Amino acid sequence: MNKPRIFADFHNADVKGRVRLNCVGTVEDLACQKIFLEEGQSLILYSEDLEVDGVVRYSQKENLWVAVIDWDAIREVAPIVSQTEHHSPV
Repeated sequence: MNKPRIFADFHNADVKGRVRLNCVGTVEDLACQKIFLEEGQSLILYSEDLEVDGVVRYSQKENLWVAVIDWDAIREVAPIVSQTEHHSPV
């Protein structure tokens, strides 16, 4: 099964280096793909020409979903445009 590909703002990380999954682009991608986040769920997180695999966790401290990523595993990819990715790059 393919991992869902979700927008993430890599600059929006918590003190543990986990990417917060609460920005507008993330929420839009989740809604368009009808994805409900769950503890331990695997995702591909992307921003412009970068992507990385992540695992969803719930931050009790911040009361929101985050993704644990390996910052050294971020890879460059050609930008992909699809109907689910309707927000503009910053």
